[in-house]
Amino acid sequence: MREIGIGIVGGGYMGKAHAVAMAAVGAVFATTLRPRLEMVCATSEASAERYRAAYGFARATADWRALVADPRVEAVIIASPQETHRPIAEAAFAAGKPVFCEKPLGASLEDSRAMVAAAERSGLANMTGFNYIRTPASQFARALVREGAIGRVTWFRGEHCEDFLADPERPANWRTTGEANGTMGDLAPHMINAALALIGPVERLIAEIETVHHDRPGGRVGNDDQAQMMCRFASGAMGHLHFSRIATGRKMGYAYEITGTRGAIRFDQEDQNALWLYRAEGPEATRGFAKILTGPAHPDYLAFCQGPGHGTGYQDQIIIEARDFLRAIETGEPVWPTFRDGLEVSRIVAAARAAAAERRWVEVADF
Repeated sequence: MREIGIGIVGGGYMGKAHAVAMAAVGAVFATTLRPRLEMVCATSEASAERYRAAYGFARATADWRALVADPRVEAVIIASPQETHRPIAEAAFAAGKPVFCEKPLGASLEDSRAMVAAAERSGLANMTGFNYIRTPASQFARALVREGAIGRVTWFRGEHCEDFLADPERPANWRTTGEANGTMGDLAPHMINAALALIGPVERLIAEIETVHHDRPGGRVGNDDQAQMMCRFASGAMGHLHFSRIATGRKMGYAYEITGTRGAIRFDQEDQNALWLYRAEGPEATRGFAKILTGPAHPDYLAFCQGPGHGTGYQDQIIIEARDFLRAIETGEPVWPTFRDGLEVSRIVAAARAAAAERRWVEVADF
């Protein structure tokens, strides 16, 4: 075992999640690399110091450049707003430090391409943060699809729907300004990543993107509330994806259905420890979806709990990511999803924006 100094840029919601994950990952997975919380960066010295004391970092700073340059920081986690991702990542790679970057990879397709180029020039470990696909249930779903348990996939339906802006009287805030903070920049990347992970590359698509509540108390809304996308996967499967931050009643509606020639799979993140599996076999009278509760027999579950059905949670997904990032650093081998995988999501988001603007089918290869 050896220590590795971790620097996290951003101390808020995701910064805290990654700090907790890095503090816990060694005990949960017995990693060879043991993270040391070396430095946290926030927008002011006062907030950085508050995060340092709360999370157990050795030091704090309000300057991400100081964090990246510090010799005791050996790996960098970017958990700050999208528009900051590119310069931080480029500087970290130039300094010889592996980078984990929260989704979406860049605030634009251009940023994402530049970040991939910097990562691949450096030859260093790089990962993009798509945590929801790492639940034991979704990892099991991926394995079932790969092994052909439901036959040839013919249809995929995915959604990421929440209701944090469903109330039109909720005041305008940072989420209602800037393209990167809209639904296509915020929620869509998670489900697009899931579609790629479960079904494979998207070949072509058509999309609609809209703002429903144009005016809110305190200001005009400058980005999108909801979107939908029809697509054709390279495998030949058809697909439909829906994203919304105004889906009344939906709290964590990251859900998908996969239909195959010999069965089907259903999953809903609001019940993240269960997977529904249908197998087209046996007497018709006894066929039906079976609810499978995750347990030690499923990927990455046993490290957290020995009891089937007891369940894992949101923070556990981040700990699994931390294990994978440390593994990539230790072995020098890419661990999915890399920056290039994050770029693939950015390409599809860009294609969807173009399809919506031009009201036509587009080829993802053109982006």
